[in-house]
Amino acid sequence: MRSSREPARRTFEGRTVVVTGASAGVGRATARAFGACGARVALLARGRVGLEAAAEEVRRAGGQALVVPVDMAVPWMVEEAADRVESRLGPVDVWVNAAFTSVFAPFLAAAPDEFERVTDVTYLGCVNGTRAALRRMLPRDSGAVVQVGSALGEAAVPLQAAYCGAKHAINGFTASVRLELLHRHSRVAVTVVQLPAVNTPQFSWSLSRLPYRPRPVAPVFQPEVAARAVLHAARRPRRKEYRVGASTAAAVLASRAVPGLLDRYVARTGYASQQTGEPSRGEDPHNLWAPLDGPDGQDHGAHGAFDDEAVAHSPYAALARHPAVTGAAAVGAAALAARTLHPRRGRGRGSGARGGEPR
Repeated sequence: MRSSREPARRTFEGRTVVVTGASAGVGRATARAFGACGARVALLARGRVGLEAAAEEVRRAGGQALVVPVDMAVPWMVEEAADRVESRLGPVDVWVNAAFTSVFAPFLAAAPDEFERVTDVTYLGCVNGTRAALRRMLPRDSGAVVQVGSALGEAAVPLQAAYCGAKHAINGFTASVRLELLHRHSRVAVTVVQLPAVNTPQFSWSLSRLPYRPRPVAPVFQPEVAARAVLHAARRPRRKEYRVGASTAAAVLASRAVPGLLDRYVARTGYASQQTGEPSRGEDPHNLWAPLDGPDGQDHGAHGAFDDEAVAHSPYAALARHPAVTGAAAVGAAALAARTLHPRRGRGRGSGARGGEPR
């Protein structure tokens, strides 16, 4: 009996795939998944320790790996990285934009340069990666660009204004580029994978000015769930977007169907649901300005600190990968919209306005 993974392996074996943000989190899991399909994987991020560890995982999984340290916020560095990838691994077939950074704080507690940095890395990093990819794919009339988006790009939460703004911007930017490709009848495709809350190191290494340590809003998924969705989107990228998790689909539907109700609910619960019960120890080390490899060469891996509650499978995401049942999956997500409006809260006590005030 053939393994269900064989079609993906046939698609990507020997192909060149670029993954940005590959040193940790979703990017790390995605790079490993492409490696398991026999791809030649270029790993782009700032932190060399994480990149080297990711490269070893790709090789162990069965792929080839190339480490390319780069700050995705700097256009010329991204172009140089793309040139290096093609000179070493061959023409880029798939480009995945997963790099990001964030700040957990009320809007007025985030300094202007901090807000700008989140925008530069998360949004303009995606723009820079897409530009580099399309400059190389369009002359060949072949390739796929996959943006790693977020449910927060459609249904925002408090305390992450910079990140939510950047993810919203990615949606508009990608939609515009997609229309240009349609206009020129290009076979190059761009798509967005909208993710739910994912258990990544983001919540341990992002700059936070909250009174309690930050956490993802439940339900939480493991990064491998996101990686499988990215692989599928790269194989079949013609759809406008893919939504991972019923919570993502329900949040998007609720934001469109009952926006006022959703806003009031999230305004009331969004502070507590993004904080644990563990008080912050002050401004911990963070990766906003530089990679957080640490003096001991620490590798942060793909997973964050919430393995005890994160789930490794998404039935909705699996259904959504099959067009014949996508409509039924959407109906199921709509039925879960009420549940999305009542997520399990974090253990913090910051449900009121004081919960997110800077100290």
